[in-house]
Amino acid sequence: MIYSFKGFIPVVHPSSFIHPQAAVTGNVIIGKDVYVGPGAAIRGDWGGIVIEDGCNVQENCTIHMFPGVTVLLKTGAHIGHGAVIHGATIGRNCLVGMNSVIMDNVDLGDECIVGALSLIKADEKIPARSLLVGNPAKIIKQVSDEMIAWKTAGTRLYQLLPGEMSADWAPCEALSEVPVDRPEQSLLYKTWGEVKGES
Repeated sequence: MIYSFKGFIPVVHPSSFIHPQAAVTGNVIIGKDVYVGPGAAIRGDWGGIVIEDGCNVQENCTIHMFPGVTVLLKTGAHIGHGAVIHGATIGRNCLVGMNSVIMDNVDLGDECIVGALSLIKADEKIPARSLLVGNPAKIIKQVSDEMIAWKTAGTRLYQLLPGEMSADWAPCEALSEVPVDRPEQSLLYKTWGEVKGES
């Protein structure tokens, strides 16, 4: 669902996929190869929202701001299910974990990873490559090369997803039983625990 507001019409690159159950309103600019999942609310009514190339905004995320503020998601930012970004700048190739909240005037440096359920308080300036967890979020260590490579590979799946959705996604009626020839899904990615050999 794409909505104009006070003369502002969202701009979405044709290579991106906005789920029809997401709501994108007003002063919003979305770059190339961006995935926006169902239930996401990207509301550029009081200020602007810029989502650069290769970002993903997953299911039930909210992006909004105080009046006069522009929210910026830099290239490759990965916003996990249910996260809230309010008036913040999210650096290049960052991962914001599920159900995290990033408050006003936060400047999250490039290649940071924010753990699930974390809260970054307003006006925090977070150095690049920080790993943060907790409520309020605290920096617990630096993001390693191995960890950022794992994050980048996961984001790459989301960068490919808009093209796959355009090619292979369609509304349908549910089946009443599992067919005998139902295909198996490929293992595309491992959890961080599996990468570290913990599971």
